[in-house]
Amino acid sequence: MRALPVGQEALLIEVGSAEEAGALHTALLRRRAEGTLTVREIVPAARTVLLDGLPDPARWIPELTALEGEPPAPSTCSPVELPVRYDGPDLAAVAAHWGMSEREVVRIHAGTEFTVAFCGFAPGFGYLTGLPACYDVPRRATPRTAVPPGAVALAGPYTGVYPRTSPGGWQLIGATDAVLWDHTRDPAALLSPGTRVRFVPVEGP
Repeated sequence: MRALPVGQEALLIEVGSAEEAGALHTALLRRRAEGTLTVREIVPAARTVLLDGLPDPARWIPELTALEGEPPAPSTCSPVELPVRYDGPDLAAVAAHWGMSEREVVRIHAGTEFTVAFCGFAPGFGYLTGLPACYDVPRRATPRTAVPPGAVALAGPYTGVYPRTSPGGWQLIGATDAVLWDHTRDPAALLSPGTRVRFVPVEGP
């Protein structure tokens, strides 16, 4: 673990894995809730946690790099349910990679409870974990120039939903009409770190 000051009031802590980043994020949230850490934002990523709005960040480096990570507390909120039409153009390729039928891919994906590990790439885009490592899939060799909003996609260990039209190289297995980002809503993002998510199959169109 190492920490790097970022500007006048931010600290970026680097760890070795997404699991360590999640555990550190949980420990930092607890410290803030207890009042032993005053910081405006705590932002997890794949292998880092950013603390923004932290006065005199260099002073905190020895203490925070020695902090033990913690498992997330059990959520008392019901999972966010996203209705999905499992008709994506890469569903057959994912089924072939997993060595099973498309119907079985849908059964496994829809039967998994996911957790938002972190957010990024675009406002409202969450990186969801939950599938076992045996279901990791590679990105497409050639990214698409435009992925439509609501596309449900897989890449590596993650599931994600594109909140708006954008380029993308993830494998598209379905689509949802759920609005992932709405600046007029509070909060604007439907998904945030720690949110539990389930995908519910629906018929098209």
